[in-house]
Amino acid sequence: MKPLILTLRFLPAAGMAFFPFIIVKKHSLKKNEVLLNHERIHLRQQAEMLILPFYLFYLLHYLLNIFRYFNHDQAYLNIVFEREAYQNDHNSGYLKSRRLFAWIYYFHQPKQKIES
Repeated sequence: MKPLILTLRFLPAAGMAFFPFIIVKKHSLKKNEVLLNHERIHLRQQAEMLILPFYLFYLLHYLLNIFRYFNHDQAYLNIVFEREAYQNDHNSGYLKSRRLFAWIYYFHQPKQKIES
């Protein structure tokens, strides 16, 4: 399934996956293969978790991370779904070989750190 890519100028991020769409901030981002691959990974995560549980788990993990790191960027980067997507967004073949529920593996990976 090829997702429909929409443009929304007031989007707070460069891109966002909202099953079954990919939403980008600028029309030019529709050609950014790394961003699109990142969002396709999220679409796969959403589909395998039957959509609504994905959003609930994503929010819960973010809130737990806020209490752990007291920093939005650090909390966001350490959501397991984001960790999987960022680690694999440059690999255009990742989704072809990705295992079901691969994001679970990222609970056991070293945490992402941002430089202050």
